[in-house]
Amino acid sequence: MDQPIGVIDSGVGGLTVARELMRQLPKEQLIYLGDTVRCPYGSRPENEVIQYTLEMVDFLMEKKIKLLVIACNTATAYTLDLLREKLLIPVIGVIQPGARSAIKVTKTNTIAVIGTEGTINNKAYPTALKHIAPDLTIYDQACPKFVPLVESGPFSKEVVEEIVRESLQPLQGHQDLDTLILGCTHYPIIADEIQKVIGRDVQIISSGEETAREVSAILAYQQLSYEEDRIPDHKFYTTGSPILFEQIANHWMDHPVQHVEQVTIEQTQNDK
Repeated sequence: MDQPIGVIDSGVGGLTVARELMRQLPKEQLIYLGDTVRCPYGSRPENEVIQYTLEMVDFLMEKKIKLLVIACNTATAYTLDLLREKLLIPVIGVIQPGARSAIKVTKTNTIAVIGTEGTINNKAYPTALKHIAPDLTIYDQACPKFVPLVESGPFSKEVVEEIVRESLQPLQGHQDLDTLILGCTHYPIIADEIQKVIGRDVQIISSGEETAREVSAILAYQQLSYEEDRIPDHKFYTTGSPILFEQIANHWMDHPVQHVEQVTIEQTQNDK
């Protein structure tokens, strides 16, 4: 089916999911929207996150998308069920794929989750993890400084490592911990520093790969896949600075990101 896949995020973090979608589904076109002007979502009240997410979804639905990926853990935690009821297209979040991936690799059944304040306070990951494997030991830790750090653009490894070390200090000393879920799609961008601080014996899980695998399966099952040969023309939109978005994206993505368009997303009719 020649319709694009929509991807929404609070900023640039969802590019970590988009990159994996592009790798696993090279024929599919993506339309990405990052709400960088109102990022981060993790410290915002639930009603604001829901409102902002619905506004992004309305923008993408006008582009006739065939499937929506909520590439933001906070938005997934607050809006996944709502959007699945509201929309007639498949809606995929990043929390359940990340939880499944962590359970596959843990050997000690001891998993830590780091994320925004909203994701951690919502307890979405412990709920998803315990639903699959009730006997897990789970530690969770909010890291509110990570998203603003990533969104700020180029940074020195020394500054990142200092902030990461300070943020992860509460997780140090859990001897059985062998798996760490990056419960925010911004965090893979600083994964090297997180790995250095948490230790090489701890397996780091990013939800991008598992999310893309789930998207692929749903497209195939519902016969929505694009089957012809082509190099898709991906579209990138941001509510903030296109220049900064391109700068961060081209440092992270495997393919050049150019001609990012700045947009203003208006409040949905239901919320006016």
